[in-house]
Amino acid sequence: MRYLILNEGESETRVSLLPESATAIFGTSFFGMVEKGAGRKASRSDADYEAAGIKVVTREEGLKNAQLVLGILPLSDADLQLLPEGASVWGMYQPQWHPERLKVFEERKLNLYSLDCIPRISRAQSMDVLSSMATASGYQAVLEAAAALPRFFPMLMTAAGTIAPAKVLVIGAGVAGLQAIATAKRLGAVVEAFDTRPSVKEQVESLGGKFVEVEGAREDKAAGGYAVEQDPDYQRRQAEAIAKAVAKVDVVITTAQIPGRIAPLLITEDMVKAMKPGAVIVDMAVSTGGNCALTKTGRHDVNGITIIGDSFLQRQKAEDASRMYAKNLQNLFKLLVKEGVFQPDFTDEIVKGCCVVRDGVNNLIKH
Repeated sequence: MRYLILNEGESETRVSLLPESATAIFGTSFFGMVEKGAGRKASRSDADYEAAGIKVVTREEGLKNAQLVLGILPLSDADLQLLPEGASVWGMYQPQWHPERLKVFEERKLNLYSLDCIPRISRAQSMDVLSSMATASGYQAVLEAAAALPRFFPMLMTAAGTIAPAKVLVIGAGVAGLQAIATAKRLGAVVEAFDTRPSVKEQVESLGGKFVEVEGAREDKAAGGYAVEQDPDYQRRQAEAIAKAVAKVDVVITTAQIPGRIAPLLITEDMVKAMKPGAVIVDMAVSTGGNCALTKTGRHDVNGITIIGDSFLQRQKAEDASRMYAKNLQNLFKLLVKEGVFQPDFTDEIVKGCCVVRDGVNNLIKH
């Protein structure tokens, strides 16, 4: 069986599979191909892949001959037209947001495994690419804030006097938020965190953060660990608590998202105006609308407040982000490759969850 590791293009720094991971997954039972330059930005050369027994090919050659296509970003319709019927494509397609991406898969009788659809259950934690990428982006968010803030993060005792530590507020204590809390604490900041899920309070406090609690939040275990939309009364009290906290801090990092919906608006224009001069907002939810009313993609100055909108901060840690993504794939393929043969078990909850299109049949409709 032939597999292809894609070059994700100029905008993307990561690669889906490192040569050492490819060897661990496929051994010599599969014929490996890698698109020229695929690993360059993740510190892996074409020679590294060749040393692992993987052939370097052009994109067209690889797509025309691949039975398994391993990537991160969605393929274009033109690329999909090159694939042989029955080929399987792996990547992050966000089908709930972009159902139109499934059309060509259906027409060409292809298979799509969208890795962002892996169910968030205990058994699948080692395969969870969303958590892996959130770890990298949460870490990088703090570095971006520290670089933009015109102050030090830690308290410093100097000959010129004592410098107070920066105050950081993290909104959303999922994987990205918890990593941001941990990183900000390592840099010496005083950290507070807010989340609608009271169950994460212990995790926040274990990392040295103070939990900003608003009573009456609703949780739903069926949401797979994500926050859920709250009632109007809670939203009002939440806004009051966030406004009070935002006015006091130097840095706000927002990570709050709800699967399949526009990101909740948590920081209003008035809240931004009330922030300290020189303060920084890093909005990681910009790709789904943003948590801040004034966020745009990129870096902007709004009356002395720096606002950074970036939902792909993991790209700035390409090697480790690629290593984690590849390890997730490696763990997933343990379910799929048995004795050198690709044989997915579609009764398995994990396989069934991420196989969005099977032989041209859209399974997303059934979920």
